[in-house]
Amino acid sequence: SRVVLQQQEKEGAELPRLAMRTLGIVLALLCCVAAQECNPRSFGYDSVVCVCDETHCDQPGVIDFPDEGSFTVVTSSRDGLRFNVETLPVSSEASPDAEVVTLNKDDVYQTMLGFGGAFTDSTGLNVVALSSEVQEHFLRSYFAPEGIGYTFGRIPIAGCDCSTRTYSYDDVEGDADLVHWNLTFEDYDYKIPLILRAKEMTTYPLKMFGSPWSSPAWMKTNGMFNGSGILIAEYWQPWANYIVKFVEAYEAEGVELWGLTPQNEPLGGLTDWKINAIGWSAESMRDWLKGYLGPTLEAAGYRHLKMMIHDFNRDSLPWYVEPMLNDPECAQYVDGIGVHWYADRIIPPEVLDETQALSPESFLLYTEACQGNEVEGSELSVNLGSWQRGEEYVHYMLDAVNHYSTGWVDWNMALDILGGPNWANNFLDSPVIVDTEANEFYKQPMFYTIGHLSKFVIPGAERITWTTTATNIEVAAFNDPSGRTVVVILNKNDVEEELTVTDGSENFLNFNIPPKA
Repeated sequence: SRVVLQQQEKEGAELPRLAMRTLGIVLALLCCVAAQECNPRSFGYDSVVCVCDETHCDQPGVIDFPDEGSFTVVTSSRDGLRFNVETLPVSSEASPDAEVVTLNKDDVYQTMLGFGGAFTDSTGLNVVALSSEVQEHFLRSYFAPEGIGYTFGRIPIAGCDCSTRTYSYDDVEGDADLVHWNLTFEDYDYKIPLILRAKEMTTYPLKMFGSPWSSPAWMKTNGMFNGSGILIAEYWQPWANYIVKFVEAYEAEGVELWGLTPQNEPLGGLTDWKINAIGWSAESMRDWLKGYLGPTLEAAGYRHLKMMIHDFNRDSLPWYVEPMLNDPECAQYVDGIGVHWYADRIIPPEVLDETQALSPESFLLYTEACQGNEVEGSELSVNLGSWQRGEEYVHYMLDAVNHYSTGWVDWNMALDILGGPNWANNFLDSPVIVDTEANEFYKQPMFYTIGHLSKFVIPGAERITWTTTATNIEVAAFNDPSGRTVVVILNKNDVEEELTVTDGSENFLNFNIPPKA
């Protein structure tokens, strides 16, 4: 991935003009937080991981826009570059043999909300098993200005498959009044401490949202945390109360929420789902949201929380959200639509456009994604050092933001070397893999490809359109809130490509992008 940051001419204190005589792009490393180099290690895949331990952990450093007349290029590649920074001069003409990327800064689409990951039990369990020094490296890598600058965090409400056991916050049979409701050691040991430390590091406010996987098993028709089961009707109100209690409990611990999804993967529980789930049809979700959850949150003073319906793959778009958006009583409680990545390989992105058109005032946000989900067995789930997985990830991230997604919230921020723990044996891959025995963790290519967006496409940036003459070159471009420009470019070719970026003015940004970069 290549990130290009551009600096426009300023005249006095005015905002930068779109028709500028000088155009700068990406490359100033602030002196206050220096970059640290990758300590590479190969595990036999097509690229390397970067090893972090007590004595060393690579960080990109704080990278800002350059002086006028120059541009900064930040590059990661299959062949080992990791946030490599270089500054080049703006030219008055395009390279004669270059492929051209032309930006249209006046054609503006969605405002970006940010990028992040989930504070799962498995993430927390792995991280707290590391020494305090390595834990600090981990959190700074994701959340600090010198890291990749995550601004989102997702919290499973009680257990999910990425837990060591099945549990809820009230496993006392028939306790409809939730007398025995309480947070668990997973919250106090694995989630809340890491969230509070991350909040201290971020440049921008950390937007936290909660997602329930399953109610207490006794509230469901099948009496199980997983499998095919729906919520028993008499527990619709207690279940709404349960979620409000979660919001209140986390707030009391210093973790104020930004938003909620009413159910993770709501169609899963209508089938024999192997992980924690409740089944909701579109119509039953509509009725519960407008009659129970929405009013209960509002009565408790939490209507300000962003409610994101769907929270599932795009093969159920737009039909799953239509009954909710078309019902004014329900739609009043809806702020956004959450999307999972897992069907993106088979469902074209145009369904995102169709969904956005149903409710232009609502935002789209990718709320979960991970690699390794398509294989069986822990021996295949983790591919340490796979550039192919990182490249595929950023391909779909660019695809999503070019079709209205306001960001991307990854799944586990860390797993062990087998892709767990996971009580359902649903082993997965992660941008960071932890080896607790060695007291070290490995930043995968995925970590860096995600970072090319999360570090440079900040909250408030606006997506703009572009065209290119190149093949196998993928692009997303943004107006930064400062008025400057960020361009993310993926080269899927096995050869270096000569590129020119222009905005249609007389300024040209000429540079080469390495193969698979």
